[in-house]
Amino acid sequence: MEGRQPHRAATISEHDTPISQKLGHVLCGGDLSEPTEVSEQYLLDLERKTFLELCMQRKTLERLQSIITSGKVLRN
Repeated sequence: MEGRQPHRAATISEHDTPISQKLGHVLCGGDLSEPTEVSEQYLLDLERKTFLELCMQRKTLERLQSIITSGKVLRN
């Protein structure tokens, strides 16, 4: 998929790209150099760290505010 930018096809928003990349990072267990068994706590900590990183981005905060006020996801 190198060179392709899926958000140009209008199927995902510009902000969906970094969200999906971070989600994939969490689901794959983070930066492990080899297959390793990890604890549930490790995954929860990784998830929390990643969520807080996303919360530092203006577009994430706009999206969360939209969900809170209207119940709808802002496609930013």
